[in-house]
Amino acid sequence: MKIATYNVNGVNGRLPVLLRWLNEEQPDVACLQELKAPQENFPLQAINDAGYNAIWHGQKSWNGVAILARGMDIQERRKGLPGDEDDSQSRYIEALVNDVVIACLYLPNGNPAPGPKFDYKLAWFERLKIHAAELLASGLPVVLTGDYNVMPTELDAYKPERWVEDALFRPETRLAFKTLVEQGWTDAIRKLYPTEVIYTFFDYFRNAYGRNAGLRIDHFLLSPQVEGRLKTAAVDLHVRGWEKTSDHCPVWIDLAD
Repeated sequence: MKIATYNVNGVNGRLPVLLRWLNEEQPDVACLQELKAPQENFPLQAINDAGYNAIWHGQKSWNGVAILARGMDIQERRKGLPGDEDDSQSRYIEALVNDVVIACLYLPNGNPAPGPKFDYKLAWFERLKIHAAELLASGLPVVLTGDYNVMPTELDAYKPERWVEDALFRPETRLAFKTLVEQGWTDAIRKLYPTEVIYTFFDYFRNAYGRNAGLRIDHFLLSPQVEGRLKTAAVDLHVRGWEKTSDHCPVWIDLAD
């Protein structure tokens, strides 16, 4: 079961890139972030024509998450992260696909920090930790994936000294991710590649992709029921080099049946 996460940075504007990648890599499940499209403007027909079912949680101009499944049913479990009824940002969606709980998230960026946006990021993180603990307690196989907007360690950033005051790398952010993982989750990439330099995001500026000056901010966290099934994981770096592509690369894992 090949499960991917991909911040598409605009599902309609970059639809040709998304469809090309789906056709070439054919993940069984694809979790998308940053749709930047209201609910009614999701390109469902094009996704269906590519062989995928879909559920999504859209928002005009910003945010938005979706789960696609190739030839499989998607049983929606929830839209939106619990814990704040006033939070209107579309950043979380959860479903059951092939007996695995797939949770797709787009964690807030949080810049500038400190400030209200950083406070929102940390509060969202706290809500995520509470819900993640409940998912672990359920005993179900769970894949918690998406754009976390976190560089967990210095290994995950090109020239980390330049990022010390950034919301993605501040100590509070890294501590929040660390305490989340320590609930009992496994960071899939680091399980397989504990010491390798691996990036999933490259800025559009200063030829970041060409210089391999990236960040690792797109993650897969696996529950104990899934961790033992992990076979391989990879970043589709070449997709970042396509024309009119996202600044993120697709990331995927392969689970044994």
